[in-house]
Amino acid sequence: MSDRSTRLSRNVYALTVVSFFTDVSSEMIYPLLPAFLTVVLGVSASFLGAIEGAAESTAALLKLASGWWSDRVQRRKPLVVAGYTIASIMRPLVAIAQSAAQVLVIRLSDRVGKGIRNSPRDALIADSVDPAIRGRAFGFNRTGDNAGGVVGPLVAFALVEWRHVSLRTVFLWAAVPAAIAVAAVIFGVREVPPSSSARPSPAPQLDLTQHLGGRFWAVLGVILLFTLGNSTDAFLLLRAKQLGVPVALAPILWALLNIVKSASNIPGGILSDRLGRKPLLVAGWLLYAAVYFAFGRAHLSWHAWALFGIYGIFFGLTEGTERALVTDIVPATRRGTAFGWYNLTVGLGALPASIVFGALWDRYSSRVAFDFGATLALAAALGIAMISVRTPRTA
Repeated sequence: MSDRSTRLSRNVYALTVVSFFTDVSSEMIYPLLPAFLTVVLGVSASFLGAIEGAAESTAALLKLASGWWSDRVQRRKPLVVAGYTIASIMRPLVAIAQSAAQVLVIRLSDRVGKGIRNSPRDALIADSVDPAIRGRAFGFNRTGDNAGGVVGPLVAFALVEWRHVSLRTVFLWAAVPAAIAVAAVIFGVREVPPSSSARPSPAPQLDLTQHLGGRFWAVLGVILLFTLGNSTDAFLLLRAKQLGVPVALAPILWALLNIVKSASNIPGGILSDRLGRKPLLVAGWLLYAAVYFAFGRAHLSWHAWALFGIYGIFFGLTEGTERALVTDIVPATRRGTAFGWYNLTVGLGALPASIVFGALWDRYSSRVAFDFGATLALAAALGIAMISVRTPRTA
């Protein structure tokens, strides 16, 4: 194995720093948003699901286009910079929102930035490392992202509990780490020139499906099935509030989740390199199903804390693994497009997932909603187990 194959590149480290500060900013807001919307602005669980689902679906549409375009022009960095900049400007504007409709517009704009950046960013990570350590590279990036998810809620908690600032003021302070993230992506990330063998031939028209292969579409179909049961995590925070976790402790609960996520991302990525992607996805989705079944039956506040901790392991098993699997099964010249389709699938699935989950919650009960998500996760685990995939060792 070459020295290059064992080392993460400058881009992986730089993009991990960017992800860290972006998530510090985002997670200063996110764990407080359900309470802000339901208590301050008075929205229902169904509308909360609609806001989050619409935001993710908006991002998903742009992820496909940006991924294809980064393949077409063989330049990833300009799209990554633009995406992080837009999101960093829009996100703190939640502080001045006076209605749920305004929050919806802000969240949609924030997700536009995410939609522009994510597929080119993931393709840039894949371009920057040896195939033998793809799982580790994506796991490392997700570790930075989730570490930001630890720091952000803790900062929010400190501001609310120790400085006694309002939720709106916390949202304004989220602009500071967002600005650091933009500076890091501008000055720290480098474009990776394509090799002569990886340069695509000129295409006369838009083609988003060329050379992706049957296995890719089969995997994507199973991921869509899982996503339809994977509603916004805002519902987990709402469920924790139902179980008696105070709103002031929601950022600490969210930080616990991200501590476990961050601690498990790199081991999960390394395991996927060694054992294969499929066993990790099966294990992760089965764990998700178990956690969701348990959330529906929990009745004490400590149950929420325990389940949030266990839930974090699911992310460690699957976040980097899914991205590495996408890279494994498509040609290098189509990585941006493949990540576009992957992100589109996850994002579009988020809208009906969150709307259906919220509707089941309002019409029946939280238990019925959680059972629905768990059932689809079980079906997805069975589906991915039936698809033949392998972990490549060469480009």
